[in-house]
Amino acid sequence: MLYIERDKKGTIVAIYNAPNDMATEKKNSVDEEVLDFLSETAGEDSKKLLLSISDKGMIRLIEDLVDLLIRKNIILFTELPDEAQTKMQERSKLRGEIASHSLTVDDII
Repeated sequence: MLYIERDKKGTIVAIYNAPNDMATEKKNSVDEEVLDFLSETAGEDSKKLLLSISDKGMIRLIEDLVDLLIRKNIILFTELPDEAQTKMQERSKLRGEIASHSLTVDDII
């Protein structure tokens, strides 16, 4: 999640990865207004960072989708390639450990 700072006219003047006194409005990384701001002000490195942030969200989305398909018996876990099974098990174990410590993924990213 990104946090937006605006001027008095309502124009985005800064984007942060954590909230602060001037930036409390939440936007996602593919919001059209965010992308417009970055196209006008950000260099390629900033755009790559934004893409990387978006990738993290997409990874979680795909992971949740695969879990849903497995729970609904649309696909079997064992039908996934061995490497995919291993990665899914590792992430599931890590999420379980994080949850047992009352943290969320967003707390550590």
